[in-house]
Amino acid sequence: MDSFKQSIYELIVQTSTNLPSDVRRAMDGALDAEQPAISSGQALAVIANNIDQAAEVEGAICQDTGWPTFEVKTPVGANQLVMKKQIVEAIADATAKGKLRPNSVDSLTGKNSGNNLGPGTPTVHFEQWENDSEIEVKLLLKGGGCENKNIQYSVPTELPHLGRADRTLDGVRKCILHAVWQAQGQGCSAGAVGVCIGGDRANGYVHAKEQLFRSLDDVNPNPELAKLEDYIVRTSNTLGIGTMGFGGDVTLIGCKIGTLNRLPASFFVSVAYDCWAFRRLGVVLDARTGAIKRWLYRDAEEPKRLARTEGFTRTGREVALDAPLDETKVRSLKVGDVVLISGEMVTGRDAVHHYLMHNDSPMNLRGALLYHCGPVVLKQNGSYKMTAAGPTTSIREEPYEHEVIRRFGIRGVMGKGGMGAKTLAALKEHGAVYLNAIGGAAQYYARCITDVLGVELLELGTPEAMWRIRVRDFPAIVTMDAHGNSLHADVEKSSALLLSKLADPVF
Repeated sequence: MDSFKQSIYELIVQTSTNLPSDVRRAMDGALDAEQPAISSGQALAVIANNIDQAAEVEGAICQDTGWPTFEVKTPVGANQLVMKKQIVEAIADATAKGKLRPNSVDSLTGKNSGNNLGPGTPTVHFEQWENDSEIEVKLLLKGGGCENKNIQYSVPTELPHLGRADRTLDGVRKCILHAVWQAQGQGCSAGAVGVCIGGDRANGYVHAKEQLFRSLDDVNPNPELAKLEDYIVRTSNTLGIGTMGFGGDVTLIGCKIGTLNRLPASFFVSVAYDCWAFRRLGVVLDARTGAIKRWLYRDAEEPKRLARTEGFTRTGREVALDAPLDETKVRSLKVGDVVLISGEMVTGRDAVHHYLMHNDSPMNLRGALLYHCGPVVLKQNGSYKMTAAGPTTSIREEPYEHEVIRRFGIRGVMGKGGMGAKTLAALKEHGAVYLNAIGGAAQYYARCITDVLGVELLELGTPEAMWRIRVRDFPAIVTMDAHGNSLHADVEKSSALLLSKLADPVF
């Protein structure tokens, strides 16, 4: 199969850069359903532009290009060892060319392999079928932010705001609704969920993720599950969580449910949460040559543009924000303000925060805007260029952020999904602000970056290094201000009240 490796490479590139047709249709519907003038509507407008831009330049839709999971069906007798080797090589090639971000990290040393390879990465599941002329390969790229919002329930259990979930279909309903609610904006809503009822703990999660390989617009062959899938999507969109957790009418774009048998003593409900950047494609290959015969999840015609407007939709109420930040300006900001940032800022996420707890900063952070971002970066002719630069989930830095703000005089923190009570208190005490960028909008934000000015701690790996960048008209929303207000806490509280009204049995 001379063409197998090239076909896999093309599958990787297209999955990372070009959303499948069913997801595009779902996002098109989300744009129609949301009010364009509210924060969620503005976020969706940025997302739509980002989807179009990624496809046009074959750039990563989201800077977190995710964990590659392959599902491969082969004829009986096919050499799976050779296929696995070529899949691994294609992953390394795509990483070297900037189509994937280096995402494979040694769990003991914290060292990034640099090529997305290592124990467990990529994940490849083989299955034989009786079709001796074709090979089917499906790929799911699922990012860390949404992977962190996966959840598994052992029922019966007591659920916040919903009461007891029993070993019934109605108990399953409660578990799924709770899974959507607990994700809030941290998993980059509007999202989708794959669900497994039953199995053991390990296979429950595997089968839940496998549900994400179903098309969003298919119909479950089990009538009861089809009814539940439809209910979950409709009802989740009444919780008021909205895109990025900003509040609004679009929280979920899909729910797919499967079942496995279980032990008499065990009843698990496993939920795999995926974000709006739902990167899943497939190909059918000629079993003799490995060449692509046809694509899966992709309509025959060229995808239409999703964006209704060019760029960020301005209302005239945006606040111009020059970085580094001034305390007086920061204290004048309030929750709900939309800002357009110009100037210099610094990236720093998990490893940088841990480093700063034990060391001085290699860059001056006085008045700085610290951006929670793990970018895709290419080095060309001795210079760095960021090709994908959206925000990462900020809550992971909650154990550190209050101390980092206090020690280094940071005036602004930016990421996605919001932060907790310790950070909120530090913002108020020290005169700082939390800004929520649009999760996944990696191409859109990369175009707001005019220069990469320098890098420190590159030994931590490209995503975890400390990058100093210059930006122009970089849009974000104030969601935690210096007066003790948090949009995230408000939306969580209001959506919990709506969730509690769904406690009574439905099924």
